[in-house]
Amino acid sequence: MHNLPSFPAHSFCNFERVYAIVDIATTGGNTNSDRIIEIAILLHDGKCVVEEFNTLINPGQRVPYRICSITGISNEMVAAAPPFYEVARKIVELTEHKILVAHNAKFDYNFIRNEFKSLGYEFKLEKVCIIEMSRTLLPGLTQFNLGGLGKTFGLQAKVKHRAFVDVQVTAQVFERLLLLQTENGAEVSELLGIRLGRLSPEANLHKELIDQLPRETGVYYFYNSEQQLIYIGKSVNIRSRVLSHFANNTTRKALEMKRSIAHIRFAITGSELVALLKESEEIKQNKPVFNRAQRRSRFNVGLFSVYDDAGYLTFYAERLRHNGPEPLSAFSSSGSAKSFLEHVLEEFELCQKKCQMQKGKGPCFHHMIHKCHGVCMGVEPPLAYNLRAEQVLNLLQYEHGNLLIIDKGREEGEKSLVLVENGKYRGYGFIEEELVGNDLALLRLSINSYMDNKDVRQIIKLYLRQEKAEQVLKF
Repeated sequence: MHNLPSFPAHSFCNFERVYAIVDIATTGGNTNSDRIIEIAILLHDGKCVVEEFNTLINPGQRVPYRICSITGISNEMVAAAPPFYEVARKIVELTEHKILVAHNAKFDYNFIRNEFKSLGYEFKLEKVCIIEMSRTLLPGLTQFNLGGLGKTFGLQAKVKHRAFVDVQVTAQVFERLLLLQTENGAEVSELLGIRLGRLSPEANLHKELIDQLPRETGVYYFYNSEQQLIYIGKSVNIRSRVLSHFANNTTRKALEMKRSIAHIRFAITGSELVALLKESEEIKQNKPVFNRAQRRSRFNVGLFSVYDDAGYLTFYAERLRHNGPEPLSAFSSSGSAKSFLEHVLEEFELCQKKCQMQKGKGPCFHHMIHKCHGVCMGVEPPLAYNLRAEQVLNLLQYEHGNLLIIDKGREEGEKSLVLVENGKYRGYGFIEEELVGNDLALLRLSINSYMDNKDVRQIIKLYLRQEKAEQVLKF
């Protein structure tokens, strides 16, 4: 199930965050055609490693002889390894709310993103590149390969082109660079200050402005030199996300937007849910030129249910249609919808054939591994099957038509409120924490009304499904 949060890209670091130090081995250097064959992740709190993960991955293609020679990873070894989709959830769980650190961050990050893209999921993380960090903090250095950096810091460990060995060397180099950064008093804005000054002749992007950006959850706004709103975004760390835009040179659109930014404003929300709702509402209302994709629904594929002629409750995924039926849940792509459906079919032991996930004669694959009770063989009646299928409906729908979602506020002593009434989104607001226990009629006075639409309903459903809210009151 790919109901997973997404995060921005970034560079450089601070001691307040936890880092996911990553190294991968691949079948080659082309992110479009080559695949990952090994991944290692070390969670680092800025002082030491606190958790480790390492696995070979079956790439679904042959490992070239040259790669076998370099890494020592054979085709026989990866044949017995899990495919990427089996470890994808673990990777997201490990990296959630972390900053990705890698020797060549662009290489590792792009490979991992492409693997997730093939599953229909957009993988986004803040990231730190050891090479870029070294060039900034060690300006006289000429060799930036991992082995060379290890020697620079007097490390005894040898690079062996195996992910788990190399990631440990990367972690040791990173620790030295963190200490060096601290000794130099290097802040992100200082390290990027020269580049910021060159973004636009009219830009008001001096160090003081960047330093005022909060490391808090909220919505941020980019304006051009004519004070026109050109982009709206949201982040759990506004400062890091804004800086990531300045470090992004990957697309023509990113470069064009970066050159256009002259002023930045922001609104702290505290609650990630409120940030998502506020971003969605204001993009639709203002239609900024660089938010073209978000002006349309971020959800393209829906998951629907129907009782078939035999009385079985079945599920299917299809593209959303204008003025079409309301889906149980919505996804950004067909791949992510089908991956989610495959997950719930397995979890609730439902039939793949009944839900259009498998065709052909004979039993479905789940039946062969005892995950389907035999609907496809005509041995399980609708009543027994539908009891489990209805659990999927409960998972996907609001548990109750009337909800008050209580979450973080913009400051200490404040809470945010999001109101769902009769199954429809009514709006959000903020209230003093000590007043949360008051009568619902009084709490309603704190709610500012906003339009209900498919996007916000899916945003709320997803947030509830991820159990991120501090408290959910049903009435």
